[in-house]
Amino acid sequence: MQHFKALAESVKERLFHLRPEHLHRASDPGLLAVALGATLYSPATRSSLAQGIRKQAGAGCLSTVVCLEDAVPDEEVPAAEENLLAALAELSQDDPGELPLIFIRCRTPEQLLDVGRRAGDALRVVYGFVLPKFENETGRGRAFLAALQLLNEEAGRTGASAEQALRAMPIIEDLSTTHLESRVRVLTDNLALVEEFRELVLCVRIGATDMSSAFGLRRSRDLTIYNVKVVANIIGDVVNIFGRPDDGWVISGPVWEHFVNTERVLRPQLRSTPFEAANEAGLRKRILMDNLDGLIREIELDLANGLLGKTVIHPSHVPVVHAMCVVSHEEYLDALDIAGSAGGGVQASSYGNKMNELKPHRAWAERTLLRARAFGVARPGVNFVELLEASMR
Repeated sequence: MQHFKALAESVKERLFHLRPEHLHRASDPGLLAVALGATLYSPATRSSLAQGIRKQAGAGCLSTVVCLEDAVPDEEVPAAEENLLAALAELSQDDPGELPLIFIRCRTPEQLLDVGRRAGDALRVVYGFVLPKFENETGRGRAFLAALQLLNEEAGRTGASAEQALRAMPIIEDLSTTHLESRVRVLTDNLALVEEFRELVLCVRIGATDMSSAFGLRRSRDLTIYNVKVVANIIGDVVNIFGRPDDGWVISGPVWEHFVNTERVLRPQLRSTPFEAANEAGLRKRILMDNLDGLIREIELDLANGLLGKTVIHPSHVPVVHAMCVVSHEEYLDALDIAGSAGGGVQASSYGNKMNELKPHRAWAERTLLRARAFGVARPGVNFVELLEASMR
């Protein structure tokens, strides 16, 4: 697996100062957590599910979630499970290196165990499970992780085979982590729990749809989740507790759920200048028509708030997320200067346009260099417009 693998060699040479690393299922989980990028969700009821997952991989998707939870009506769960198991059996005939990292979102710990056991040998194509409404007030979080641990033991993915262990992605979205009166206590308990099961937990995800639902809210295409103040406050608390550099947890951005053009109330905020400079006015128009300008704005705010990667529900979102995750040449030089310095102090950036404080900016620099390994570094003068154009061509 490699981000931007499908680009022609000449295009990669033109765009990248440092190319993304080649990744595989046994790569360092810390790097894979950063490299997930746009995680594309599909309901387990989808027809031609295996074919769809193969197509996602061909379009540059490195991670995908097959959902048995909210995306499936209650009465259709048995049929969805059978559809998923048939797809896994079909995909088990493929080269795992040609598939994205496949995760299954289950409703309960019992379903996780049952589906995992019924998958049999086909479970080898699954990288992990998404744990919805993660909390441990009721013991649900521990039960999920204990079930995953047991499934690993039964599948022989422990000891010498621990690098092939099934991984967990808990979603922070439960009412107990949303409501103010219980939030900090429950989030703190959740942090202690995932630390206890650190070898199993890949990253932490944010479920902004459920958070918004708790207050009867939903953002429009003109707004980002950060305009919904009550949800933005929750995200801030999640980052405060899980996002401390010493703990090393990657937190992914919430889902972007718009993909059909609708009437606008507010003016688009996507500047025309970068597109004109790259002679890509048509690309800008396409982005505006497909509601992708709001996604771009939200990704910028995700990155500024310590979130990396994003849950998406449409293939058109994938290249946008990945283009926005590429490290700019300026960021890369700053990160190298800061991470490579001994001691503290202050120095002008290599581009001569900002101050780098060597101690306060070190954690940022280390995270940026990890993102550079996953998504690459752009050549000087190459911006996200050129990366996006190449990816969407």
